Amino acid sequence: MVLQLSTPQHLTAPAKVNLALHVVGRRADGYHLLESLIAFAADACDIVTVTAAPGAADVLTITGRFGRGLSAGDDNILTHTLGLARTVLAESGLTSPALAITLDKRLPVAAGIGGGSADAAALIRLIGDLTPAAKDALVARAASLGADVPMCAEGRPALVTGIGDEVHPLPQMPVLHMLLVNPGVPVSTPAVFASLQGRDNPPLPPLPSGGFAATGDLVSWLDGTRNDLEAPAMVLAPQIAAVRDALAGEGALMARMSGSGATVYGLFDDDASLARARDRIAAAHPEWWLSGAARPVLAAQLQTETP
Repeated sequence: MVLQLSTPQHLTAPAKVNLALHVVGRRADGYHLLESLIAFAADACDIVTVTAAPGAADVLTITGRFGRGLSAGDDNILTHTLGLARTVLAESGLTSPALAITLDKRLPVAAGIGGGSADAAALIRLIGDLTPAAKDALVARAASLGADVPMCAEGRPALVTGIGDEVHPLPQMPVLHMLLVNPGVPVSTPAVFASLQGRDNPPLPPLPSGGFAATGDLVSWLDGTRNDLEAPAMVLAPQIAAVRDALAGEGALMARMSGSGATVYGLFDDDASLARARDRIAAAHPEWWLSGAARPVLAAQLQTETP
C-alpha cells in the first residue's frame, strides 16, 4: 500500500511554550530530567506545506523570515522525520512517494519555543493521519528525533516529565492572552545546560486534578514555580532580562522565559491589554520579534489548514 497525497497539505507547527520548567535530576547518560507545564501558541507558528514531489527524490525548500541559514540537506529535522516515517511505514508494509516539503520559517531559531520539533511533529501528524496502521508506531518513536517532538506531536497543554518525552495532557486550560517576545539573540540549549548550577532542584508543585479553570488560577500556581534555565540563559543573553522587564512593565500577570531561551512569554488579562503591550513594546524595540495574540492549541485545532 502506498501513502496517498492527492492535494497539497498546509500544516501549522505552533510554538511550544514552557510556562514552568524545573530541572529535577540527570540520568547516567547525561540527559536531564525535567518537569514542565507546556502550552502551544496558536498565533505563533511555522507553516509546513507537503505535496507529492515532481520527481523520484524528496525536495525540501526553506523560506520565511527565519529561513536564511537553515540547511535543507540531510541534517534538517524534516529530512530525518521523513527517514523515520519511511522506516516505520515499511514495517507496516506501507511505502511513501517522494515528497516536496516547503518550510515557511516564521519562528525564530534557537529560541526556546521548539520550532524544529514543532515542524517535525506537524509532519508526523500528517503521515500518521494518512496511514492509521502506522500512526501509533510513528508517534511512539518520535522521541528519536528530539525530546520535544512527542509533546509537540501531542499538541495539547500538558505536564511533561522524563527528558521531556513523557506527556500528560491537562484536562482543562483556559484561553490565555499570551504574548511571546524574542530579543533576536539565538541561545544554544547545550550551552545553557552546561552553565546550569543545580541539576537536582525541587519538583513542580502538585497540579490541580481538574487542570486550570481560569487564568488567575494558573498564574497563582505559576507563582510557586520557576524556569531553572532562565538564570544560566541570561548569563549568555542578558537581553532576556530586558524583555522580561518590558513585559512586566506593560502589565503582564506573569513574564518568564520559555525553554532555554531567549523567548519570553507574558500573560495578560485580556486581548486589549495584550494588544496595547504589543504595540508599545514593538515601537520601543523594533528589532525584537513579537508574536500575535497567542493561545494554547487544543488537539482539535491541530489539523491541516490553509494559512
